[in-house]
Order: sequence, then C-alpha cells, then structure tokens
Amino acid sequence: MQTLTAGYYDYRLESGESPFRASLRIERESEGVEIVHIRIEADAPAVPPAFTLAWNPPIVDASAMWHPTANFAKGLRADWSQAFDSKSTHSAPVISLFGGSGKNRLTFAFSDVLNVIRFNAGVHEETATFSCLVSMFDTPTTPLARYEAELRIDVRDIPYYDCLADVSRWWASYPSNAPAPVPSAALEPMYSTWYSFHQHLNPAEVEEQCRLARELGCDSVIVDDGWQTADNARGYAYCGDWNVCADKIPDMRAHVARVHALGMNYLLWYSVPFIGIHSEAWSRFENKMLERVDRLNTGVVDPRYPEVREYLIGIYEKALLEWDLDGFKLDFVDAFEQPAVERDDADPGRDTPSVAQAVDMLLSEVIARLRAVKPDIMIEFRQSYISPLMRKYGNLFRAGDVPNDALQNRVHTIDVRLLCGNTAAHSDMIMWHPGEPADAAALQLINILFAVPQISVRLDTLPQDHKDMTAFWLRFWREHRDTLMNGYLEPHHPELNYPLVTARSEHAFIAAAYHDTVVALDGDLPVTIILVNGTRGSRLIAEAAENIGPRSVRVLDCCGREIAAYELDGLQGLKAFDVPASGLVILQTSQS
Repeated sequence: MQTLTAGYYDYRLESGESPFRASLRIERESEGVEIVHIRIEADAPAVPPAFTLAWNPPIVDASAMWHPTANFAKGLRADWSQAFDSKSTHSAPVISLFGGSGKNRLTFAFSDVLNVIRFNAGVHEETATFSCLVSMFDTPTTPLARYEAELRIDVRDIPYYDCLADVSRWWASYPSNAPAPVPSAALEPMYSTWYSFHQHLNPAEVEEQCRLARELGCDSVIVDDGWQTADNARGYAYCGDWNVCADKIPDMRAHVARVHALGMNYLLWYSVPFIGIHSEAWSRFENKMLERVDRLNTGVVDPRYPEVREYLIGIYEKALLEWDLDGFKLDFVDAFEQPAVERDDADPGRDTPSVAQAVDMLLSEVIARLRAVKPDIMIEFRQSYISPLMRKYGNLFRAGDVPNDALQNRVHTIDVRLLCGNTAAHSDMIMWHPGEPADAAALQLINILFAVPQISVRLDTLPQDHKDMTAFWLRFWREHRDTLMNGYLEPHHPELNYPLVTARSEHAFIAAAYHDTVVALDGDLPVTIILVNGTRGSRLIAEAAENIGPRSVRVLDCCGREIAAYELDGLQGLKAFDVPASGLVILQTSQS
C-alpha cells in the first residue's frame, strides 16, 4: 500500500501482491485544487490486479451528491452501496459533494475516461466521513507495463456547477480527448421521427412533418429506427445490413433531396453494435461477436477485428456519399463490453485485446472519414454514452429517453449541460397529447429551455393554439439561444431537481422557475431580464437586493400573446408578478 499525506487528504493506493510497482505524487494546481498523480509499472507487460485509490474526507456541510447518472437520486449514499462505473461509452468518473447552499465541498474527477473505472463517495457511518475511492483494473483488463493517471481534487468554496465546468475543461485539455467541432446546425431545433412515427415510416408523411417543422423553426430532421426494415416489432433482428427497406422508402436519395429542398438537414439512425439474427451480415460476423442478446434477437459485434471496424465505417461512409446525409444518430455504443471470458469459437484476427481501445479506434475513424467528406457532419450520441471521450467523436449529446416526461427531461438536459462544454446538448424528443391544454403542453418546451429542442409530435394533428405555442417557444429559444446555450449557466438545487435555472450573458438574464420560488436579481444585470413561469401557477416572485432601476414590463402568455404592459419605477426587495401558467415576464431598461 502506498500512502500520501502531503495534500488535502491522506491518500492510500491499495492493491494485492503483483509484479507492479506503484507511486503517488501531489501537484498543487491552484488554491483549493490539487492533482494526485498515479504511476503503476512493471518490468514486462502483465495483467494488473485491481488498484484502489482511497481517502476519507469528513462530512461537513455536505448534504447531496451530483454524479453523471444520478438523475433523481442526488442524495448521499452509504459506503456499502454499489460503486458507480464509467468507461469511454458510459458516464464519467466524477462526483461533486455540495451543501444546501449549492457550494462545493469536494469535487473529484479521474483522468482515465477510456477504461472501466469504479468510483464512489459513500457515507461511513462509524466516523461520519466519506469513503471516497477510485478503482482501476477490477474488471477484465488487457496486459500492460505502464499506466499513469491523475485524480483532480477540488475543495474550493464555490458553486458546484463551476467546479464541474472546470472538470469538463480539464478533461478536454488532454489531447486524446480533444472535442469534435460543433457545426452551427447542431445548435438549431430539430424534428425527430421516433415518438411520432416509431418504425412506421412513410417518406411523404415524414416530408410533410418536415415542412411543418420548418415553418415552426426546426432546421433538421432525425429519421430514426424503421427505415431499414419492414418489421415494425421494435426489435433489432434486421439490423446489420443497413439497406433501405424499399417497401417504405423506394428512393432514399430522392427522399433526402426533397427534405433538403424544404431547407432541412437530414440525420439517419443506426444501432452501431447490433448485427441482427435475420440479417445477411449475421453469417459473416457470427463468430466475431462479443455476445448474443437473445431478448433483442441480435448480437453485439466485436470491434477488435479490423474487418468489423471497416465494415461499420464503410456503411456510414457509403450512406453519406450515396444519400447526401448531413449527420448520423449512432445508437447503443455502450453495448460494447470487455468480455469476462473470451469465446472459444471466436475467429482469429483481433488486432487488440482491449474492447475500449477498439471502440476508440472505431469511432475515431468514423468521425475522421465522415468529416473528410462533410466537414460539418453531425453525430448524435445519447445519454448515458456521453463521456468526455465521446466529445471527440460526436457533437450532439441528447438526454436519455423520457417520453412525455417534462421533469425528467429537465433533469437530464441540465445533467448533460454540466459536463458537455460546447458540445451541443439536446433534449430528449418532446411529445405530448394534442388534447393537453396549451399551457400544459408548453411545459415540455419550457423544461428543456437550456438545451436544443427536439420535437417529435405529429404536427398536423395539433390544434391551432398548440401550433402557436410551439412556434412561439421555438422562436423565443432561437432569439435567446446565445444566452441559453452560451451564457453563464446556474442550475440551482440539483437535489430538488433544479427548481430554478438561470443563464446570464451581456445581453440578457433569463430565469426559469419550475417551482413557486424566489428569483434573485443580483450582480450586473443586463438590459433585458426575462422570468419564465415553468409552473401551472399564476405568479413569479423576484427579489432585488439593490434597486434595479426603472424598467418597462411586458407579460406574455404561453403562446407569446401580450396580456399586460406597464412601467416600473424601480424594483428593490420582493415583488410578485402576475404571470399566466407557462408564460413569461420581460423587464427591459432603455439602452440610451
């Protein structure tokens, strides 16, 4: 066991007997931030045993925990709870412990975002301390002779979201994690066919939805599962060949061209690892599988074979060239798992024993080859395969599937935003019933205000007030995109599912209240202040510690119709604004 006591904590690097030597070194990055350097090496390549780096900070004013897959579970956990895990295509090795004020108490992150890492910060009952740990090599691992990694410790008394933003920048600073460029089209609202069509695709109907979506403010369509098969049972038995189902789409290139003529970009869905049992590719790759998934009628192809990687890359490259696509939705890449035991009947020919390294080679080559054809190609990945390394291959990160669930969509999109840097964070596809009151349906959009909207309803079935509402909120989002997506983001109280989220730029301060709470108007306030009512109630409460001066006030309903306009001489202290459900109030000062 190696012990290091020179930093903020006593760090212990523990392992069983092995030929590996280990060492720790601390570097002070800045006040409140230190880096623990880990080196593990042996004289010859070997499979390392599990190594665990552990430390035990006291629990002082730390009442909640943020981690990438927490969703609603942001409370503290006992140290006997199962540890979290991350790898290149799942989650990220970071935890932020914070107090009731939202201030950081300890945020730690690990530099290895390629391999499987287990990590935790559980409550140790006997001592009221956190049992913090980061474990390496406790899952099937390939032989190595040298391994280096870094643990970043942040104990600054600053908002938790600032700590996480710094972690994101720290990961991106590694050359191996350099994020892919984000084309401007990735930051425009999109229409998706999944919830509105599922696998029942018809080109004329899709094109009509694109026409209507374009009128409402969408610039791209994502055509999801179903284009490649006549089977509509929502399985994956026919994945793998990726030929267009002629019964559904007789001429894919012409269909894409018609969508382009409407002014829309075209992205197409693929399930990357799945080779279905009814595909022609099954016999070719049956013995080049990581596993067979009988419940899905498919296999997970093994990317450690150069032939497999070239086959998959060639499919996307061919589709891009032949159909003039603008992007790809690459699904299920988290299904690539290092097998605990290798198959006896597997074909020879793997060029690496590591699945993680093979996935890195596959996806790196995918983005390189596609960008060589179209430099502004869009690649979407879905939560939770949105690790820091995935920013290298993709430029759209979408929240996980939460159909019709505005609350979870809010939580998921903010969770994505906190780590994704300038990679475009997208909502899960928005859907609702056309019988909903318009102000209730508007909550689907208001709850994802700080992410790029994806719409997935049959627009021709919506009543007129729903169309007006959708058009207004998409117009509002595009008008204020710079503030919403690039401004200083402050998601308050993650342990309460972010009841208040604000974004601030030099142009505007936008606050969305999802609970009957108080919006603090503080700091250097810009010309425009916008308070969004993300509730079914009829008021918003703001508080200004100092007088913000005279402002003109406009109150809009959920469809953007002005229902009140007046002047305020000033505002100091608490003020309640009458604002209809899913409406907003705009406070503006003269720029003269």
